[in-house]
Amino acid sequence: MLKTLFRTSMKTLFRVLYRLTIKGDFSVFHNPRTLIVANHESFLDGIFLAAHLPIDATFVVHTKVAENWFFRLFLSLTDFLAVDPTNPLAIKAVVRLLEAGKPVVIFPEGRITTTGSLMKVYDGAAFAAARTGATIVPVRISGASRTFFSRLGGIYPQTLFPKISLQVLGRRSIAMPDLPSAKERRRKAGQLMRDILLEMLVATRPERTLYRAYLDAQIAFGSTFSVVEDISQHEESYGSLTKKILGLSRIVDKISTQQETVGVLLPNTTPTLALFFALSARARIPAMLNYSAGREGILAACIAANIKTIVTSRAFIAKGKLEGLIDNLPNIQVLYLEDLRPLIGLGDKLLVLLGLLRPSSFAIKQSPDDAAVILFTSGSEGKPKGVVHSHNSILANVAQIRALADFTPRDKFMVALPLFHSFGLTACAILPLVTGVPIFLYPTPLHYRIIPEIVYDRGCSVLFGTSTFLGNYAKYAHPYDFGRLRYVVAGAEKLSEAVRRTYIEKFGIRILEGYGVTECAPVVAVNVPMASRLGTVGQLTPGMRHKLIPIPGVPEGGQLLVSGPNVMKGYLRYENPGQLESLPQEDGVAWYDTGDIVKLDIDGFITIQGRAKRFAKIAGEMISLEVVETIARKAAPDFMHSASSRPDEAKGEAIVLFTTQADLSRDHLLAAAREIGAPELAVPREIRVVAAIPLLGTGKTDYVTLKKWAADDAA
Repeated sequence: MLKTLFRTSMKTLFRVLYRLTIKGDFSVFHNPRTLIVANHESFLDGIFLAAHLPIDATFVVHTKVAENWFFRLFLSLTDFLAVDPTNPLAIKAVVRLLEAGKPVVIFPEGRITTTGSLMKVYDGAAFAAARTGATIVPVRISGASRTFFSRLGGIYPQTLFPKISLQVLGRRSIAMPDLPSAKERRRKAGQLMRDILLEMLVATRPERTLYRAYLDAQIAFGSTFSVVEDISQHEESYGSLTKKILGLSRIVDKISTQQETVGVLLPNTTPTLALFFALSARARIPAMLNYSAGREGILAACIAANIKTIVTSRAFIAKGKLEGLIDNLPNIQVLYLEDLRPLIGLGDKLLVLLGLLRPSSFAIKQSPDDAAVILFTSGSEGKPKGVVHSHNSILANVAQIRALADFTPRDKFMVALPLFHSFGLTACAILPLVTGVPIFLYPTPLHYRIIPEIVYDRGCSVLFGTSTFLGNYAKYAHPYDFGRLRYVVAGAEKLSEAVRRTYIEKFGIRILEGYGVTECAPVVAVNVPMASRLGTVGQLTPGMRHKLIPIPGVPEGGQLLVSGPNVMKGYLRYENPGQLESLPQEDGVAWYDTGDIVKLDIDGFITIQGRAKRFAKIAGEMISLEVVETIARKAAPDFMHSASSRPDEAKGEAIVLFTTQADLSRDHLLAAAREIGAPELAVPREIRVVAAIPLLGTGKTDYVTLKKWAADDAA
């Protein structure tokens, strides 16, 4: 009777104070053996659950919590088991409860989050579930971290009564892993529990538009919170950035129509971000044009995406000497931001001032599944394709990254990767803007001397880059320049062993290698501090699934296909302008073929073996050009190397190695191949010395140019 009264009164209190809402099917709690797991945001989490669960459950609590008089008062109204997580025998009591059919509630993290992200997940709960065959019911608690009962004071804004929700997911289970020792079985079970919690965080993300996500961040952190800085050295708060967005939205209405695709040809500056969100708010689709792609690449992108209007800047075009990119583009109107300012009249300015009181009023209603942005593939293997992402796919990738990495408002991102690059847009710009993390925008990643100085001067703690860029920064950086960096993430190309070693030895920093593709918004897999394995690109992000297609001649692994909430809507191709080409589906699920050949280890860590298109067939054997480059890097680690292939009458294809090492010989390569166990067929007979390996603006190797060089005997 007392328990029922407690639940009823607590429900009423929480509904009034916290506007607490509940989502999900409550029938999932009724099982022969039930283990309820939840993320841990505050000291109130257990009380929230106790008040709303439709079953009587035993709560597993830390002994120190059970000893506190305040919490003891609430615990007296429910069943609880006090345990010390450091005691290896503690989990046996949980096993006995589950075997007796008693539902159990446990927080697998063992403590309240101090970052807002998932903390370390203890193995005990997972092992108990596997041992007893219990049904696992995940429950997501959202909003409690913003109360004064959390441990995020001074990191995130806290309020007396934030809105809180409980979201119940479907049934899960963990089978006892088939491994030789109890220690290994326990560790693997713990990893599977972590996967369940990570997927829960992504599956329960709010579905909204990009502009709505931005406004939600402004509401959470306040209009005065400084969030963006660029080379003008002027900091923008959420409030001042929103003012720019609203002003540009008035211009957007005068130069375009709803659902029109508008080309954005601008560098990493605050106005670029403001224009992006202005277009998004007004239901236009920004197409982020790669200004390093050349006139032919720009024109191909415009044709594919049916772009009739490009917005750029006179100052940018002049400083970059990019006039040749946009002069006389057929059937395309080029507009300059400097010329558009007079379009804002007195009436527009008054509307903007009124709009600051309610900026959501400037948004045109859209669905989260509507097209939100068009990015373009690098064109490293042909004409660039338009990659259409929805609001949902971009924000799903943000949620996936956020679940894995503990970025907080105390961090600062150094954003040198261009915003037309999928990593630059999603991971470096949208993620921090919608989660309250300040950023510094820099217009080019190629200023190798300047960027380390800015990282030092502005106190940046997060840096994304390609292996090539990171290696060049290291050459000019003082050891103290990178003293505040917590995360250095490499992607877009294979991380050089020499670069990895330099960052460890010179800066004491472990580079976390990841893997992404534009079609997946882009992060597919990444190493993080809590789950990292050398030589791999990490595990798949939460919510992603994979299939491997066997490749003849490749004994391990296969060609990687992925599905997940971050996968694109489809392609826009040069050959069929403006027509969306959707991905093939299987049982209603869209699958994207990455074209990469990979292998996965027992824990799901991915090793990239090479692109399917980057294999040469020599005398019937499939040879990875990635392996060829690995051999070259082993033989001459301080130089740049890249491999291509050309037709060969005798063996079908021949490998051509391009290198900046003037005296690299085949004997050197043979010795390196023997040392790493690579086959002799992977050692090229044709070695060409070049002044520099051709790169695209994203830092990727320009394989189209290399293919032409390889086919040209005079190259």
